[in-house]
Amino acid sequence: MATETPPPANSQAHLPSTEEFTQVEQSAEFGELRRAYRSFAFPLTIAFIAWYLLYVLLSNYAGGFMGTKVAGNINVALVLGLAQFLTTFLIAWWYARHAAAKLDPKAEAIKSRMEGGA
Repeated sequence: MATETPPPANSQAHLPSTEEFTQVEQSAEFGELRRAYRSFAFPLTIAFIAWYLLYVLLSNYAGGFMGTKVAGNINVALVLGLAQFLTTFLIAWWYARHAAAKLDPKAEAIKSRMEGGA
């Protein structure tokens, strides 16, 4: 079973030089792409880490609160623990939408320009 993608039909594709990569990296377009990524990823990462640490701290130091029954044998700790999984999936979904709408078009424009040699 082959695991590698076959080469493109047009093997005469332009391979950018080091200088071209440096020019693109210093361009305003690439800076905007980087800002769009960072303005989304950094705040969400910080928020999720804070949320996770809150859960850990509550688990360690607020046992009475975490043991509070919500319904039947379901307590606050279980609800917050499951919420950790939910927020992980929500953040991944939200990032995928953000990337498809804002990051991928900008990255594709840069990539096609570099591969086209323009």
